[in-house]
Amino acid sequence: MATKSLKKRESDLANVNRQLEILSNGIFQDGELPKFKDKIAETGQFPLRPNKLEVLQINLGYMCNQVCEHCHVDAGPDRKEIMTKETMLLCLEVIRKTGAHTLDLTGGAPEMNPEFRWFVEEASKAGIKDFIVRSNLTIIRANKKYFDLPEFFKKHNVHVVSSMPHWTRGKTDKQRGTGVFDKSIKALQDLNAIGYGMPGSELKLDLVYNPSGAFLPGDQMSLEKEFKKALKEDFDIQFHDLFAITNLPISRFLDYLIASENYEDYMYALVEAYNPKAVSNVMCTNTISVSWDGWLYDCDFNQMLDLKVDSKIKHLKDYNEELLNNRKIIISQHCYGCTAGAGSSCQGSVA
Repeated sequence: MATKSLKKRESDLANVNRQLEILSNGIFQDGELPKFKDKIAETGQFPLRPNKLEVLQINLGYMCNQVCEHCHVDAGPDRKEIMTKETMLLCLEVIRKTGAHTLDLTGGAPEMNPEFRWFVEEASKAGIKDFIVRSNLTIIRANKKYFDLPEFFKKHNVHVVSSMPHWTRGKTDKQRGTGVFDKSIKALQDLNAIGYGMPGSELKLDLVYNPSGAFLPGDQMSLEKEFKKALKEDFDIQFHDLFAITNLPISRFLDYLIASENYEDYMYALVEAYNPKAVSNVMCTNTISVSWDGWLYDCDFNQMLDLKVDSKIKHLKDYNEELLNNRKIIISQHCYGCTAGAGSSCQGSVA
């Protein structure tokens, strides 16, 4: 189990250009597999363009209390990239005038940003319909300064979306580190205790599942039933929805695929499972992703590959929603991960 980020280890794959080189060469360069742009062109979907903006996703920093095996952000305690208050003020200006109905705060562990609570308090005043914080759960039990997070979330009617790789200790700890499962269970019980995730409750608690190996997730509805049954029977835990997300071949998951000699097989699996119906609903078509330093991306995955939006408007300080809606979406071979099977997004299956 890795204890340091790729960046801290000075890994070759900490360089996004190296990742893009791997994704564009080899089996795609020699024509064994079609490049993503050629695949979507077969159904007249290239170039890919956005629909109306629905989700503004803001990454508050790459610092995290965990070093998960498959993290596409390459987050960890050693990552020091953190959004400043100055950039948060730019975010708040955009939040107040955006046409998006959902604000989605992510990381790293967004709660570790020193200005997190101030930002949530200010952002909650903007009247966004759905205010999401993506929590890894263990941060709630990390130390005493985070113990009151459930109450803080409740006060601001935050929709909590939490990572939970599996309902068993072994599979969860293998992907996320020793002790993660037990802390996650305790955090979920804390959230349930104040009303989160309970039937009929407006305090939304959703879980996110992603596979622990080089394979695609199963059917989202079936997985949700299994999760609900196991967590209720074993720990008396309840939640609302489960989102099944496909691991994209970037960052630490790409490192895992190469180290385990699964890269080519995984890419074949993604391409063979390609679903053209998923293309029109992938998250880049309704989302703008904002990095910790204010740059704009089509999605969180493009952010991690430093593929900025194809627009004159590339930074928050110049934000113009109308111009951004006329852009072409930047794609590469990692996009197969969002269009395989039932499709995948930060909100789960899309087709």
